[in-house]
Amino acid sequence: MSVEIRVRDNGPLKVTGDVRLVDADGAEIPRPDDGRPLVLCRCGQSRRKPFCDAAHKGSGFDSCVRAAALGGPVSP
Repeated sequence: MSVEIRVRDNGPLKVTGDVRLVDADGAEIPRPDDGRPLVLCRCGQSRRKPFCDAAHKGSGFDSCVRAAALGGPVSP
């Protein structure tokens, strides 16, 4: 199974596929809901880091990344 990391507008990174999340020491961080995609904080405001808790909604976090703007391929 391939892994996809989707950048959500003004929100978190949604990671689907078979991945392991590990800390700086190499220890595995348990997934909160096995079988569901990982949703990782980008705004830095989550109280459940590295996981998103929707704090971005009230924090004013603003980021709408587009591959074309970065010189990358354009895909649907």
